[in-house]
Amino acid sequence: MFVKEETLPKKAVVLYSGGLDSTTCLAIAKAEGYLPYALSFSYGQRHQVELEKARLYAPRVGAVAHQVVQIDLRQFGGSALTANLAVPKTGIKEHEIPITYVPARNTIFLSFALGWAEVLGAFDIFIGVNALDYSGYPDCRPAFIDAFTRMANLATKAGVESQHGYRIHTPLIDLSKAQIIQAGLKLNVDYRLTHSCYDPTPTGLACGSCDSCRLRRKGFAELGINDPIAYQE
Repeated sequence: MFVKEETLPKKAVVLYSGGLDSTTCLAIAKAEGYLPYALSFSYGQRHQVELEKARLYAPRVGAVAHQVVQIDLRQFGGSALTANLAVPKTGIKEHEIPITYVPARNTIFLSFALGWAEVLGAFDIFIGVNALDYSGYPDCRPAFIDAFTRMANLATKAGVESQHGYRIHTPLIDLSKAQIIQAGLKLNVDYRLTHSCYDPTPTGLACGSCDSCRLRRKGFAELGINDPIAYQE
C-alpha cells in the first residue's frame, strides 16, 4: 500500500548531552511526533558521567538511534570544562560569560547534527538551548540559532535543492528552569537519570554549587519538589 510521504513520521536529529535540558528536549521531539536521532559528544569534558546517562537514557526516552561522536576540545582548552581551570562555585555574575563557556561548542555540535541530518534526509534539528535560566553563553541565544539556520540552508546540498529547508527547534529557549522541569514531568521524564553538574566527584555525585547545579536546584525548588539526584553534600 502506498503511503504519502507527508504521513510518515519525520526524522529529527536531537543534540543530547544526558543533562536535564537536552533530555527534556528529546522527550519533546518525540511527543511532537518526530523520530528522534540522538547525538552526543565525548569532547574531553570533565563531566564525562553525563555520557553514561545519555547512553542509558536515550533509548528509554524514545531515541530510535544514538550516536556518540568523539572529538577532543582539550587540544584547544579555553574552558573550565576542557582545561585544568577551576569551575566557579560562587554563582553567576550578570553580564559576564563564565569560564565554563566552551569556545564555539554549539557551533561545532550543530555542524555535526547538520551533517547527520543531511545523510538521514532529516530537515529538523532540536537543541535544548535556553536564554532565560542559563549561564550567559552567546551560543544559546536566539540570534545565534537564527544565523545558524540561515547558514545551514546556504551551505548544504539538501538545503539548496530541497523545498523543505532546515529548521532548528529550540523548544526550551524562552522557559525558566522550573518551566522546563514542569514540561518534562508532563512527558514522564525521569530526571533521576540525568546529570547537570560541571564538576562532579570521582563517583559521579553532583557538586551542588556550580552554575549548572545552582540553576537545576533553583528550578526544582521553585516547583516545590525534590531534585531526585544525589549531591555531594
